[in-house]
Amino acid sequence: MSFLRERFHFTLWPTLFTIPALLVLLGLGTWQVQRLAWKTALIDQRNAALAAPAVPVPESLQAAQKLDFHHVTVHGTFDHAKELYIGAFDLRDIEGFQVVTPMTLDDGNILLINRGFVPPNHKDPATRADGQIQGPTELTGVLRLANPPRGWLIPQNRPGDNFWFYVDIPAMAATDHLQGVLPFFVEAGPAPNPGGFPIGGQTRDYIPNDHLQYAITWYLFALTLAVIYFIYHYKKPEATEAGR
Repeated sequence: MSFLRERFHFTLWPTLFTIPALLVLLGLGTWQVQRLAWKTALIDQRNAALAAPAVPVPESLQAAQKLDFHHVTVHGTFDHAKELYIGAFDLRDIEGFQVVTPMTLDDGNILLINRGFVPPNHKDPATRADGQIQGPTELTGVLRLANPPRGWLIPQNRPGDNFWFYVDIPAMAATDHLQGVLPFFVEAGPAPNPGGFPIGGQTRDYIPNDHLQYAITWYLFALTLAVIYFIYHYKKPEATEAGR
């Protein structure tokens, strides 16, 4: 304590500023550590879901909520006359559309299938007639819950133009005058379609996880502030002797 009294000269306003600021910076760093644990668990959960064997399509939303990002096997018949188009980029960041097609399942329910990507010059079904599979068919894809995106930067869907920015199952069903549409959808896997289009396997399963960097940044800010506070109040030995 005598060392502190001799070498440090505490001042009121810098101290009143520094203590709350340090608490905030340390709190933000700790929050990012907690977010890191949450995000890591989410990534592990998604990877495990994608690695699991394919299962039949669930019959309810409650069952589907446990199968988000799981592979499912689908049996049914496409209704190509009611295609829906999502403006999107493919996995190589080429601009185009994702083709969403209603499929009538063997049990009579209707499931929306995101069949994959087509470039603008293949949006017209006539340009990819070979890929318009007729009759009963089977495919394997990734089950997705239709959660509307968050944030005001996402544009509103334009049902009247059949131009969508995200999957909205009730609105899509209403646009196509469909009844009995299941409250989730499936993104087709990478198995090639006849003629090459649509291109399946477009599921984006990457989850960014930068929380460790953020935590280190906040803790470094706290450390920097503490060092500045220390230097500001520290008196060199010669200065202490001169003041006596």
